[in-house]
Amino acid sequence: MDRINIKKLAEALNLSKSTVSRAFRDNSDIKPDTKEKILAKARELNYQPNHYASNLREQKSRTIAIIVPELANNYFSQAIHGIERIARKHDYHILIYVTDDDYQKEVDFIRLLHNGRADGIIMSASGEANDHDYLSNLGSKRLPLVFLIGFMKI
Repeated sequence: MDRINIKKLAEALNLSKSTVSRAFRDNSDIKPDTKEKILAKARELNYQPNHYASNLREQKSRTIAIIVPELANNYFSQAIHGIERIARKHDYHILIYVTDDDYQKEVDFIRLLHNGRADGIIMSASGEANDHDYLSNLGSKRLPLVFLIGFMKI
């Protein structure tokens, strides 16, 4: 059987693509019985909506980037676990970038994220350098930035 897409699903149901799309977005404009008919047919045909396509249309990635200096630190691993759990509840995904406390890696990751790959960044800045001016460029992209500050017990 050919790979099923939204167009083929709509044709199988004799509905428009926009109606089928609204059913998957849980739009209130669609009648509950129509929605259930669409979802049942989708299950039958093993159709999975392409969330990347809809995110592209909405100009959102539904992704949060996390930048940390290391993963072995228990603080960062617990923080990542908590962030991922909350993000998943809100239909977000996370990308984890590890800098190995290398300033240049941190700068490179931030530049990479300027292309719209993430809707926000949570990071622990590198302790290697005092110059973090590159972060001021995030304001022009309206990319939210939250700093994750770790504490060590002595």
